[in-house]
Amino acid sequence: MRLQGKVTVITGAASGMGLAMATRFAAEGAKVVAADWNGERLAAAVEQIEREGGAIIGVQGDISNQQSAESLIDQAIATFGGLNVLCNNAGVMDYMQGVGELSDDVWRKVMGVNLDGPMFTCRRAVQYMLAEGGGSIVNVASTAALHGGAAGAAYTASKHGLLGLTRNTAWMYAKWGIRCNAICPGATQTNIGESMPSERLDPAGAQRAGEFANIAPAYLEAKDIAALALFLASDEARYINGAVIAADGGWDAA
Repeated sequence: MRLQGKVTVITGAASGMGLAMATRFAAEGAKVVAADWNGERLAAAVEQIEREGGAIIGVQGDISNQQSAESLIDQAIATFGGLNVLCNNAGVMDYMQGVGELSDDVWRKVMGVNLDGPMFTCRRAVQYMLAEGGGSIVNVASTAALHGGAAGAAYTASKHGLLGLTRNTAWMYAKWGIRCNAICPGATQTNIGESMPSERLDPAGAQRAGEFANIAPAYLEAKDIAALALFLASDEARYINGAVIAADGGWDAA
């Protein structure tokens, strides 16, 4: 039981990598606050994990909303008596537009979910962790945080920004026992494509991103990312702080 008794908040926990994390963390003894915007999927995820003996509550909301995001930390403390681990996993895609074609509404939506949300949760979590002697934060970025060709301008900028937030948080609070690391998944089988309807895709941008995607050496499963997140969240990684880890089968090595 690598997370026995540890209270964990996981965003985007109703499907894909977030569901894999919630399932694995609960199996390893964590008390999980699972957050997602999709209430139906969230209820199904909570039911599944409870059926398997896990300790979990589900919280529906919009991570890009400050009050909603911060309430996740507050609910973890109120329900389970504390907070040890925060996993910022929730994310949405853009529509593959380069900056010349990018619209304001897409920019704001993507930044809100992918960067504002993690900032809100990290800020609240760090304030609590400082008083309690530490904790672990795991931010799920993307290969788009390491390269410029994996997606459109909005998604790419949001994930690059998340790495900056990760590294600054790691450095600022290392002396107080707070660790913050980032995972950069490569091609991974999830349902994030639902946030990128085909009728809204920019054809030229999608073609260029496709050229980069074609060199991906492997397609990972959500459980592969969950296993790495588990390690980073656990005490086994107690001296790993500020790390940016590509989990992509070697894509970043190209």
